Amino acid sequence: MFNMICADIYKMVKSSAVKILFAITAISSVIMAVLGHFIAEGRINASFGGIAFLFSDINVISILGGAMAGIFICGDFENKTIHEAIASGCSRGKVVISKAAVFFCGVALLLLPYAAVTGIAVGLGSNYSTGKASLGFLYLLTEESGVSLNGADMQKLIVIMAALVIVIAAQLSVCIPLAFSLKRPVLVIGIYYAVSILSAQLLGFAKSSEVFDKIYSFTPFGGRYLFMTLETGAWDIGKSIAVSFFFTVLVLGITCGIFRKAEIK
Repeated sequence: MFNMICADIYKMVKSSAVKILFAITAISSVIMAVLGHFIAEGRINASFGGIAFLFSDINVISILGGAMAGIFICGDFENKTIHEAIASGCSRGKVVISKAAVFFCGVALLLLPYAAVTGIAVGLGSNYSTGKASLGFLYLLTEESGVSLNGADMQKLIVIMAALVIVIAAQLSVCIPLAFSLKRPVLVIGIYYAVSILSAQLLGFAKSSEVFDKIYSFTPFGGRYLFMTLETGAWDIGKSIAVSFFFTVLVLGITCGIFRKAEIK
């Protein structure tokens, strides 16, 4: 399994598709920050806040995360790499875990520009705003804009950004069973994007229902996990990581169950 992970990571580093996806997130993260700064400074109208959200991490990764699953999972069904691994004696459970590990590495790579841009932008102490609701790194950017940070704040900022990466990766873990069962990149991208839209609507519903809010908080889609700032306590940060971890384990368990029963053609 370790050799499979190393081989896939090497393939990811050399992949032109991954380089393109990384370039998209790098450009999008800069555009997000620039638009947010211009809106806060009054250089452009607040109506551009919707455009800033289009380039935000949550919106962009909802599409590119599915594309990443298509590249490393669906693609390996097409080129028979997974078939060869199973024929060589590798168990289906190990195949799922190895593919998931590389997929999460890819997601972290795509989110790296957002973390870097957010960290630099907040550290500069400039003002950022979208005039609209935001999530993830965009929310952190707008809520901490104009704040003077000390050394301890910078350390906590890094921890929060790492927690956000884990939460978003846990959300994207839904792409893994979709990829193993559907084996079609277009379907994975489309279905997960629909899931991300639905999860946002459910987040709004959770505000009006205390019971549903508690239930929903046991998934990385609920709670306040995408609304973390420097005011967020250590308990809440730890809870976001723990919920994300157990949710991911559950999803991978379901994926293993699905893949064990699937025919490999």
